[in-house]
Order: sequence, then structure tokens, then C-alpha cells
Amino acid sequence: MTTTTTRSTTRPATRRSGTRSPATDSVNSTPSTMPLGATPAPPPLGDDLLAVLTRMRLPYLRQAAPEVLATARAQRWDPAEVVRVLLSEEITGRDAATRRMRRKTAGLPAGKTFDSWREADSSIPPGTQSGLASLEWIHRAENLAIAGPSGTGKSHFVEAIADKVIDAGMRVAWFTLESLTATIGRAAVDGTVTKTIQRITRAELIVVDDIGMLPAGQAAGEAFYRLVDAAYERRSLAVTSNIHPSGFDTLMPKTLATATVDRLLHHAHVVLTEGSSLRLSDATAGRGVMPLQ
Repeated sequence: MTTTTTRSTTRPATRRSGTRSPATDSVNSTPSTMPLGATPAPPPLGDDLLAVLTRMRLPYLRQAAPEVLATARAQRWDPAEVVRVLLSEEITGRDAATRRMRRKTAGLPAGKTFDSWREADSSIPPGTQSGLASLEWIHRAENLAIAGPSGTGKSHFVEAIADKVIDAGMRVAWFTLESLTATIGRAAVDGTVTKTIQRITRAELIVVDDIGMLPAGQAAGEAFYRLVDAAYERRSLAVTSNIHPSGFDTLMPKTLATATVDRLLHHAHVVLTEGSSLRLSDATAGRGVMPLQ
């Protein structure tokens, strides 16, 4: 897991007695048209330095450099501190770009996070919620199966976990059973099923959402089995369904369902949700829309 620490590029200025400020000298010698209290823009980098940073592919360092260098000159930073701050800016920028790319690649459906998760309204025990949100089970390549009625927060909770996984520097692959079946079906046409499964299982967390919402069959059962078998004891799988995994043989051929569920549940946390639909409750209470003006 990658943890990025962002450190400030400025430090409290220390001025020696009797030292004149360059800014004051400038004001005394030349009338200023800058509004009172405005901060002057740092001088741009020279063309030669810009060319070097561009060739070295350091875009975030290049963006931060004018302000950092101006601050370093004004506050007389140690050269090593200047290098550290500039490289920290590059690392921070790259980490943020990686998270944006992984969030886009993951295909998360609704952008749900723990910021919008209503812990008290969920039937999942608070201890289970916090334990799963810690992500420790993902580091152990364990699985998660959440089953329960529609609208009880299964997909929201798993998507919030997936968002947190990406923030922790890991990868996520999100499917419905239908989209997984279509992906494996396309790969079967051009003979790239193995490569496709290998690509999917590069993600530390693989989600198959809403199993059982639509009829499944042989193709869906085979696609799901291939994924579960490839991820077994190597990657974490999270599945949501309105049917307990023990009832997956009602969705797909019994032989495939038995082999799939055996591997899925061997190292799995099984969570059952209950109660009425939170979406329906929101709609009934008028919280599902913005009030009309």
C-alpha cells in the first residue's frame, strides 16, 4: 500500500536584524501598480530548465518549481531541502494521477463513498462495517459476500470500500455478472480468455455486483467460475446478491455453482442485510429529489 505524505512547500520566514527585504527595495525604487496585499507572481523558469524538466517527464515538479524556488530564495532554504520539496511535489502529483486513472479504469458505477454512507441506517453491524472498511481482509486475499433484499445498501457499501481501496494505492475491477459474461464472451471469440482473466486479476479487489438480478445461464456460470478460480487465494472478490451464495445453483448449472461457491466462500466474510429498501424510504420521505422551486 502506498502512503503519500504531502509536506508544505513553505516554512516560517526568519529575517536577520538589519537585513532589507528585496520586496521593500523594489517598492522604494519603483512605484508599484500591484493592489495592496497582493502577492507577486513568482518568476517563470528559464527555457533551458523547462526543456530539461519536460524531457525528464517531471510535470508536477515543473508546475511547482517557480513558487518553490521563489520561496527557497526568500527564506534561504538549504539546497537539500529545495530538492526534497520539489521531488515531493512530483511524487504527490504522480500518486494523485495514478488514483484518478485507477478510479476511471475500475468502472465504479455511481461514485458512492463512505462520505455518503449512512452507517446507522444499515443493518450491517457497526463492528463488521469498520472491520471491512479497514481493508485488512483484502491484504489477506479474503473474499466478501453480501446478500440481502434490494435497496439495503449492498452495492453502496462495496463501492465505498472500492473507493477506499483505490485511495490506498490498490486497484479495483468492477463488474456485474452480465458485464463479466460479456467480457469473457468477447475474449472467447478471439482466443484471449486466459489473458483477459490475468488482466482482471491484477486488481487487488474484484467486484461482481447484483448477482441474481437478471437470469443467468451456462455462459454466465462459466465466466463467474473462471474468475473465482483464478482469484482463489490470490485476490479478493466481493460479490453482492439478493440471493445467498448457497442458492447460486438456482441461477446457473448446479455443477458450476457448487465448484464456484466452494472456492468463493472458503476464505469469505458473509454478510446478510435485511430490512426495507433505503431507496424506497428516501423516496417516501421526499429525500430522493431536490425540492422544486
